[in-house]
Amino acid sequence: MYSEKVMEHFRNPRNVGEIENADGIGEVGNPVCGDIMNIYLKIEKNVITDAKFKTFGCGAAIASSSMATELVKGKTLEEAWEVSNKAVAEALEGLPPIKMHCSVLAEEGIHKAINDYRKKQGLEPWVEKNPHSHEHDEGTCQQ
Repeated sequence: MYSEKVMEHFRNPRNVGEIENADGIGEVGNPVCGDIMNIYLKIEKNVITDAKFKTFGCGAAIASSSMATELVKGKTLEEAWEVSNKAVAEALEGLPPIKMHCSVLAEEGIHKAINDYRKKQGLEPWVEKNPHSHEHDEGTCQQ
């Protein structure tokens, strides 16, 4: 059901934890579903220098969080904003259709963390081009 890459990131997730005094924090999730994701970013001169996560959820949610933090580290905020749920899923060598909502959560968590940072800097939040309109609602959520 899961690719080796998903299993690797589930068994040995990268960047687990919290960043104290994070520059941006993104909290996303669906309590009905059970997947809750917190993304923490450290940002210096418009570049993400560190990213960590704490996720309560299934293996795909943990793997998606792990991969998303790997993909945004070292990127500018603009580059990180463009990291889509599809990019997360592709980097994991695919997710089962019923688990794609986990990669959507990862993308949304990154976006919320970036906008949290922008808000703290007195900047307008960026607007998502294609909001996912709750693709991770309870209808798509099965453990």
